[in-house]
Amino acid sequence: MKLAILSRNSKLYSTRRLVEAARAQGHSVRVLDPLRCYMRIGSDGFEMRYKGAPISGYAAVVPRIGASVTRYGCAVLRQFELMGSYTPNSAAAIARARDKLRCHQVLAAKGIGLPVTVFGDNPDDTGDLLAMLGPPPHVVKLNEGTQGNGVMLTEKLSASRGAIETLRGLYANFIVQEFIAEAKGADLRCFVVGDRVVAAMRRQAPKGDFRSNLHRGGTAKAVRATKAEMQTAVRAAQILGLGVAGVDLIRSRRGPLVLEVNSSPGLEGIEAATGVDVAGTIIAHVASHGTSPRKRERNMDLTDS
Repeated sequence: MKLAILSRNSKLYSTRRLVEAARAQGHSVRVLDPLRCYMRIGSDGFEMRYKGAPISGYAAVVPRIGASVTRYGCAVLRQFELMGSYTPNSAAAIARARDKLRCHQVLAAKGIGLPVTVFGDNPDDTGDLLAMLGPPPHVVKLNEGTQGNGVMLTEKLSASRGAIETLRGLYANFIVQEFIAEAKGADLRCFVVGDRVVAAMRRQAPKGDFRSNLHRGGTAKAVRATKAEMQTAVRAAQILGLGVAGVDLIRSRRGPLVLEVNSSPGLEGIEAATGVDVAGTIIAHVASHGTSPRKRERNMDLTDS
């Protein structure tokens, strides 16, 4: 199978592992920087070029699109889809997952458990907005933050107001959520490929912090997710249209709650903690769905919700 991996850096662990796994399984693979791809769009067809040369005929594309290049990266991925390439995560699905507010709205509409979340625009409504949420502590999150960046815990109502006013002054998009104290700074990363959780790890925040992200100094160890947690993770990924996803759950008194669904989950932490060949599982899944590009032309998700 002729396979492309969309990634800005071929030396990143996740990209390297996917390349190694693809070659080990006998596939032809190439890493393409999405920002170096450019497109011709016309009613007579779709064309793509990369560094001056035409690119076509890819049976499948694995997107590793960072948050900073979401818009252009999704446009490139959509072009590949229109040219007939299969992808486990469509451009529309990535856009749904990347927007935290939109993601929570879509999941809540389908009955997925989530921390109570509020969102508002006008400063005059801040008091009532926080009253809808309940007493602090509150968690304030940038709408498109990643790896724990742009996440704040406010323990007093005045601190919540101050954080909201500051973010509004910066014209930032954000949401405010209830704080799940019983989780004690831990969450569960379930790595979903297709219709199953292939690996899971429990991440613990460092002392003095509540963010369990490994990039923030959190620690991780392999864990066996419960049936309810695995079902929640798989269903959340499927609702968003993602064939590959890192679903972050928190254990609460009312059951598993989804914190975030990551459309480009890192492989280093989960493979190190669990010993599972996640990269190989992703490539095998993609290979089982990739077919001749011409058979797949324009058979794609063009919806934006």
